[in-house]
Amino acid sequence: MTAPDKNGYFTYILRCADNTLYCGWTNNLAKRLAAHNAGTAAKYTRSRRPVELLYFEELETRQEAMSREFHIKRLSRAEKQKLIKTNLQEM
Repeated sequence: MTAPDKNGYFTYILRCADNTLYCGWTNNLAKRLAAHNAGTAAKYTRSRRPVELLYFEELETRQEAMSREFHIKRLSRAEKQKLIKTNLQEM
């Protein structure tokens, strides 16, 4: 999946090289994805590179993006995978 090349507020899910999932939010998804793969974005992903973008949502405000990240992080792995699969089918 390719990150949109525009600014906004995004909540996203990455698959790490060890097959774990990482959820975060940003205001520049392409730049943040590059930072994750460079090892400069998050401690968690630093040792689990490369990462792959599986899912993202664009939201109106920073608060909405942070809130959505909080919600997604509370989902089980199976629920996250279902969210990702549903999103891929809609594309």
